[in-house]
Amino acid sequence: MIAFIVLFMAFVLFLLAGQLGALWFQPWVHALRGALVCMLLVTASAHWGKRRRDLIAMVPQQLPNPGLIVTVTGMLELAGAVGLIFHATHRAAAFSLAALFLVMFPANVRAATEHLTIGGRPVLGVVPRGIIQVVFIGAALLCALSGPW
Repeated sequence: MIAFIVLFMAFVLFLLAGQLGALWFQPWVHALRGALVCMLLVTASAHWGKRRRDLIAMVPQQLPNPGLIVTVTGMLELAGAVGLIFHATHRAAAFSLAALFLVMFPANVRAATEHLTIGGRPVLGVVPRGIIQVVFIGAALLCALSGPW
């Protein structure tokens, strides 16, 4: 839920910044790209912080080496955030992030169905987590598909 709040608040703040004259944020899609970057920085930080153990517990049991998977997904989130910043790479980064969000959804399902916690707080249920995941995928796809080619 924190990631969703960060995405939403950053998007609103960047839209406002664009309206106040920050040129880069004037196109709404740039505000969305910036918001996704902020969200990804927050989510990636959990891959190495005190929430790492909780993320490892979310990895589906049939997958080998959950610690490595958490490290790699965190690195992919950071790479995606960097890729969103640059015009030459933002489309590839956004499409890749949409795929990553889709691939990581089974971990969210496991967390919800097994009533796991993140940072000591219970995770949301499958339906709310699914809706939030759809929002993340949609935001990434909007970043990839919007604007001139």
